[in-house]
Parts: sequence; structure tokens; C-alpha cells
Amino acid sequence: MLRLPFAPMVCLRYLREGRMQTVLILAGVTGGVAVIIFLTTLISQLQTSIIDKTLGSQAHIVLKAPQAVNHTTLPSEQTAAIIQPRAQRLQSIDQWAAVAKLAEQTPGVLAVSPMLSGAGFATRADARQAISMMGVDAQAYQRIVRMEKYLKAGRFDVSGTHAVIGVELAKDLGVTVGDKIRLVTMDGRDDLFSVTGIFDIGNRDLNRRWVYTSVKVAQTLLDLPGGITQIDLRVANLFDAESIARPLQAQTGLSVDSWMQTNAQLLSALKSQSVSNNLIRAFVTAIVAVGIASVLVVSVVQKQKEIGILRAMGASPWRIMSVFLLQGGFYGLMGSALGSALSLGLLKFFSKITRNADGSALVSPDLDVSVVLSTCAMALAVGLLAAALPARRAARLDPVQAIRI
Repeated sequence: MLRLPFAPMVCLRYLREGRMQTVLILAGVTGGVAVIIFLTTLISQLQTSIIDKTLGSQAHIVLKAPQAVNHTTLPSEQTAAIIQPRAQRLQSIDQWAAVAKLAEQTPGVLAVSPMLSGAGFATRADARQAISMMGVDAQAYQRIVRMEKYLKAGRFDVSGTHAVIGVELAKDLGVTVGDKIRLVTMDGRDDLFSVTGIFDIGNRDLNRRWVYTSVKVAQTLLDLPGGITQIDLRVANLFDAESIARPLQAQTGLSVDSWMQTNAQLLSALKSQSVSNNLIRAFVTAIVAVGIASVLVVSVVQKQKEIGILRAMGASPWRIMSVFLLQGGFYGLMGSALGSALSLGLLKFFSKITRNADGSALVSPDLDVSVVLSTCAMALAVGLLAAALPARRAARLDPVQAIRI
């Protein structure tokens, strides 16, 4: 028969004797771990989905030529000048190739894509729609926006007089892949294009307005030979966009906007979600710790005589302390295992009952291993720390006084 060492043997005996307490505290730890893993995974996946849907179709940083303003000179006795806004005309970024090269060499920047955009109309027969013509280099632009995942028909081919349009514009004009449309600029320049692809980026307004062409064709139609109106950047870490944008603005003197500026409300919502998740984690952790500590304190009070007898028989304070530390570790370890299994079940159930508008799963039923491991480690640490005070109290009991009680 296998004989356990002193501390584990006494620990198991105490756990068996207080079955109801053991079950209740295990249920509490299991629920706490499950809630933390489930909510953390759910919020993380939802944030990733929101960011992908919002930022998947746009650059993380956009560089543009600074806006032109009117300067009004005041009388000589005045010391200030009035700066008034004025109608903006299409203008190219000065020495844009050098700016693009500087951006490519900036740490944290993954991809750079020059673009030329301007207003115009798309026409076919009697149908006519206002559009935003976007001249891009297909290969460079797809490193910024992965257009292949948004394509509903055809391919992303903008070479020559080929154009890629959105699904809403295709419906408005009554066209499909292979049909012809005419693009007309505000100055009256026009050309006939063949539709090679139709995309859906999940935004009706953009699906109706955006039309992709090649850079050279756009330069000709918009009367901006050799010009580029903006440079799009993609960064490695989304939340480093603002810290990368500000030095670029200082170095180039251009207007530089990051997604953190243009999507300030989204950023605020993401921060609020993270704060809420951290608060829930903190409260649940505190509740679990208090539960374990209270149960072990009661156990120490109930077993004072037994502890006194063990001390009188030669058990060292460290051995007595180990008994209660092992109980705390047991609650943390077993609660972590059961909580992880429960959180997986909750996530699978939630993924089945919640769907996106297109019928796809809103969240993945897979757990993030790093979240599970960190939560389990935290639960084990909480169990040991919560047991530390009762364990110390038990170890410091005077054997004579404990036996007399």
C-alpha cells in the first residue's frame, strides 16, 4: 500500500472530512476561472473581429499634402495674420517617391502604397453615379488592404483600362464582370473601362463609391501626371500607429493621420472593453481569494486540537503550514482544470447560438492557450497566497493551548 508523505496525507484527510466545504470552494474557483477565460477570450475575439472589419479595408497611416490656406495681411499696427480656409484642389505630394522610401525605412512599417484619388462619375447607358476614383498599384495596395478576401466576383486587376468596383455600384449600373463602364472626371475627361472585379468590404457607401484603376490611368484622367495624392502605410502593431505617424509628420511636413485619430470612437470603445475586462478579472480574483482564505481560516479554527496534537507529537511548524498551503494549491490547481473545461464548453455553446449577419460564427470555439495558462497560473498563485495567512496561523499555534481548547 502506497503511503503518502505527512503533509499530503493530512491535507487529503482534511479535504475528505470537509467534503461540503471542498465542493463549494472548488465550485467557486471553477466558476471564477471559467468566467475569466471565457470573457477574456470572447472580448479578445470580438475586438479582433471589430478591428478587422473596420481597419481591414483602410490603411493604418495615411500621408497627404498639407491643406492650402489663405493668409490675410492685417494693418501694420497689428501683429497677427488671419489664416482662412480655401477650396482645396487636387494636389500631389511633393517628391512623393522620396517620402515613400523614408516611410519604408521607418521601423514598424510593414508596407507602403502610393495612391491617387479624385472625384468623378461612373456611367453606363442612362445610369450615372458619383464615385471616388482610386488609382493604385495592385501589388503594393494589396499589402495594405487584402482585396482578395473582399472580392465577390472576378479578380483584382487594374492594369490598362481595367477597373474594380463595389457590389452596390455594380447593382446601380447593372453591370457584372466583363461589362463596360465609362469613368468621367469633374473636368470632363473620360475613358471606357472593363470591369474585372466586384468587391464587398461590408460598407454600402464605400461599395457604391470606390472604383479602383491603375495609377497611370488615374493620373491621366485627373490631370496629375506623375502625381500621387496620398501614401498609405500598414504597420506591424496597430496600437503603435500614432507613435509612428507623429515622427513622420515632423520629418516630412505632410498631413499624417493614423487610424487612431480617424477612428477615435473605435479606439475609445476598445479601451473601455479592456478596462471592463480587467475590472471583472480583478473582482473575480478577489472573490476567489477571499473564499479560499475564509474556508481555510474556518478549517484552522475547527481543527485547533488536532493541530495541537500533531505539534505535540513532533510535527514542525513548516509541516503544519504545508498542509494548508497544499489545500490552497489543490483548490487553485483543480479549479483551474475544471474551469478551463467549463470555459471551453461555454465558448462552444456561445459560438453556436451567435452568428454574424452573413451566417458565419461570431466567435471561434477555440481557446487561446496563453490566456488559459496565464489564468491557471493566476488561480494557483491565488490559492497559495490565500492559504498563506491561515497556514501561518496554524503553524504558530501553541500545542498546549490548542489541546486545552
